[in-house]
Amino acid sequence: MTLTIEPTALDWFRSEMSVQKGEFVRFFVRMGGCSTAQTGFSLGVAKEAPKEIGISATIDGITFYMEKEDTWYLNEQDLRVSYNSSRDEIEFS
Repeated sequence: MTLTIEPTALDWFRSEMSVQKGEFVRFFVRMGGCSTAQTGFSLGVAKEAPKEIGISATIDGITFYMEKEDTWYLNEQDLRVSYNSSRDEIEFS
């Protein structure tokens, strides 16, 4: 499993969440929402320090990650975070 953050998504995190070097962005599992990975669940996003990283990617000093306890959601697949400009939001695939 790998975590990829596309450059346009990185720009979105900097702009919308004011994320800076040295900070952490967590992707976490939440009930409800739409997902192609797991029926009945979706991903949420929060700025918070990790407890036990399962997968991560550090770009320009910003660490994006999922906790080990949430990696089941990916079902052994990679996670790509991109930006949809027509919807002005990030997307997970």
